[in-house]
Amino acid sequence: MSDVFTIPVRVYYEDTDAEGIVYYANYLKFAERARSEFLRAHKLPLEIFKDGDRCAFVARHAEIDYKQSALLDDMLSVSCAVTEVKNSSAVIYQEVKRDDVVLCAITITLVFININRHRPTKIPDDMRAALQ
Repeated sequence: MSDVFTIPVRVYYEDTDAEGIVYYANYLKFAERARSEFLRAHKLPLEIFKDGDRCAFVARHAEIDYKQSALLDDMLSVSCAVTEVKNSSAVIYQEVKRDDVVLCAITITLVFININRHRPTKIPDDMRAALQ
């Protein structure tokens, strides 16, 4: 498993429902922000051109375990760690925490695709090395 990468996320009014509780789908948004920042921190582009075509990671599968609710104005930490890298996919484990309490755990499988052809394609070797 790679090193754990973490970003801070503040819960804003727009993230919550009428009771001030984070709406369940917004945990996926928090996780997406952390993955994007993880790629930037490792100098990996969000999209690349490979053989003249645009390529990028897209979500294929997600498992989400909601444990506790985050609330309006909470300061959260959202982490990600690569647990597996294959030829054209990667698995990332993520946690959304308030202090040391895990509120949500997410395991997401990303597939590297050729956007022009809508097909999986091999992750370039330098990207694969950076993910591992």
